Amino acid sequence: MPARTVDSVSPGRWDGTMDASTAAMPTAPTGALVCRSIHTDSQCEADRFKWIASERAGRDLGEDAIRQWVREHWWDYLRARWLEHLQGTCYWAELDRGDFGVVQQKFQDQKALLDQIIARLKDGQENLNIICWAVTTSPAPIDHVREILATLDVNSSRLVHKFDSVP
Repeated sequence: MPARTVDSVSPGRWDGTMDASTAAMPTAPTGALVCRSIHTDSQCEADRFKWIASERAGRDLGEDAIRQWVREHWWDYLRARWLEHLQGTCYWAELDRGDFGVVQQKFQDQKALLDQIIARLKDGQENLNIICWAVTTSPAPIDHVREILATLDVNSSRLVHKFDSVP
């Protein structure tokens, strides 16, 4: 699957404060827009993983530890950031501006179902798992479940990490 294209317009200053291009965007519950970079944040996560793995090994594992983090954690990390972006809790600069806070704007009348679906996605379940759950367990109409999954569109958040050649 190809990498997701992102909005080329600067979403805000890197210090997280708003400028004219972000003035109309939704804000976090505290009222301040939280703007972060997936690439910067993921590098910190990978470095933390490298440090812990190197400490356990008793030597610096270097780039091999970073590659291990990418193999084992990149897609789950990216999915969690995607869900934060969709929920409007954190604006991730590399993701599509139009998707920020989309779940705050839609599904107000289906909040309980939306929360259950998001919880399952955060647990790593895929769309098919959620549809099977909905058919067998959920009292909600399957059309509502499919509409929420189509709007969340978690499979479109496929940013490629520099050490990951195949998304």
